[in-house]
Amino acid sequence: MKKITLKIATRFLALSMGLAGTVACEDTFDTTPKNAVDYKNNYQDIYDADAAVTGIYGEFLYLARQYEVLNELRADLMSVTPNADVYLRQIATHNVSLDNPYADPKPFYKVILNCNDVLKNLKIMSENNKITQAEFDQRHSDVLALRGWLYFQLGLHFGEIPYVTEPMEDVADVQNSANFPRVKLQDLVPKLIAELEALPFKNPYPESSSLNTQIDGYPTKLLFINKYCLLGDLYLFNNNYRQAAIAYKNVLETTTPLGEGAGYTYYNTYMGSSGTDNDAISASAWQTFLSRSPQDREFQAEWIWAPVFDKNFQPQNPFIDLFSNAGGKYLVKPSKQAIENWQNQVQTNDAPYDLRGEDNSYKIINGQPVIMKFLYNYLNGTTGIPVNLLEKSGKWFLYRASLLHLRYSEAANREGHDKIAYAFLNQGVRTTYNFNPNATAVDDKQATFLPFPYDLDGRKLDAPRHRGKHHRNLGIRARVNTKPSLIDSVRFFDMSDPKRFDKPVLDEAAFTQYMEDKIIDEAALELAFEGNRWQDLVRIALRRNDPAYLADKVYQKLQKEGNPEASAVRAKLMDKNNWFLPFRWK
Repeated sequence: MKKITLKIATRFLALSMGLAGTVACEDTFDTTPKNAVDYKNNYQDIYDADAAVTGIYGEFLYLARQYEVLNELRADLMSVTPNADVYLRQIATHNVSLDNPYADPKPFYKVILNCNDVLKNLKIMSENNKITQAEFDQRHSDVLALRGWLYFQLGLHFGEIPYVTEPMEDVADVQNSANFPRVKLQDLVPKLIAELEALPFKNPYPESSSLNTQIDGYPTKLLFINKYCLLGDLYLFNNNYRQAAIAYKNVLETTTPLGEGAGYTYYNTYMGSSGTDNDAISASAWQTFLSRSPQDREFQAEWIWAPVFDKNFQPQNPFIDLFSNAGGKYLVKPSKQAIENWQNQVQTNDAPYDLRGEDNSYKIINGQPVIMKFLYNYLNGTTGIPVNLLEKSGKWFLYRASLLHLRYSEAANREGHDKIAYAFLNQGVRTTYNFNPNATAVDDKQATFLPFPYDLDGRKLDAPRHRGKHHRNLGIRARVNTKPSLIDSVRFFDMSDPKRFDKPVLDEAAFTQYMEDKIIDEAALELAFEGNRWQDLVRIALRRNDPAYLADKVYQKLQKEGNPEASAVRAKLMDKNNWFLPFRWK
């Protein structure tokens, strides 16, 4: 792996300081450097282009705290602690004042406007032959995709937002509705899809790219957004299921061009394996996917997008104050509903427990439930004591293989491929597609034998030798030794056609919804606190035109916490308009 050069590092610092300074202002989340430089004269060569892109991502890190609060505390898996201020309590009960800093869209627009500036200057560089067409395509596509992600987040939380694609000197001008008419979420998503579809470069930066490198000892490949993941999420939100499945399958096939000679990388990357280089189907050390170094191959096989916070650089890791009761402010915690979700699962040995819960996703420390997912670089996983109070490095978990599999399963299920959804959710491709006793040859088993994007090969044969790309796929629940979901309601009834399930009680549409419920329930167990929950609830409630789907889950959380506002919040959320925050600057 290449090391970042001093030239790039120096310009990265200058660009990131300059970008932050262009629209700096004083508020809760504004801790960016104020000593801005005249960076607009620095777009001279590929090093400046790289510095501009990494500078954007450096500024992007300042959104982590707000992103986490909006996407998890507004939903059903996270609650406030007694230490929480009035603003966090407002977010939890959907009763937000106009001065609430967590409901301020300005920090997102600051990054968006800097994206616009970089996009403009990259185009100028290309026109002046200061970078090649390929270098322009890769960097321009990356920044535009990140801007699309930011707009999607704004749409999910504010419902109706200004859509700005040109650079601006003053972020406050965004509020002027005469200059920038508001775009509703249902219109925003198709607009973003069209932008991403038109990107000239959708793959990750190639190995030969100067941006596929190391910065301060961290692999930059985990810093950048995955365009196909975002495109898949937009398609899924827009109910374009086949297009979503195609986008997700492209991510599953990330290492396919490398061929079997790539070994571990080929067979394990984003495959939902145990993390080992062993073909045996065995449970994974699930927690290590959270605590491993970003340099580890096991970490990189699971995580698609996971920027880091380094103790030596700004911004500081915001998750310690949010989550930790040792050295932090301990402001939010796992909800009782989230804890019950894990407690209600059953292991394959019939023990009532889900190992993804206590001592993994959360831990009881000094008698208090603490969200641990983001704290393994700070707290000792066994004792719960800070390794070093002054060293607050950490990771921001944004997208990983399990999320990819669940979203792909959701799309496949809606397309009528419920067995694929079952396989990824439960016991993996190889096991699920091995139920046909009437098959005359092993080739008739362990694979879907369907065209793209549903061609999944889990075969492991020795005579002749064959290893399907998905033969190490365990299934999300089998990977943690948890009994299959749906086991009491689903059985194979036509053994000559192993691609279908028996639906003795539910009709096709009802079964599809039932399977979808199980997929979203599994996301709560596997992905809790990782910033996906609000999007999941909004997406399903809108798809079904059923506000109660979202309202009931928030109500159940508040009711179990003994919150006297629970019923009032449910009544409020039965109106879809109340899902969205007022669009006002703090």
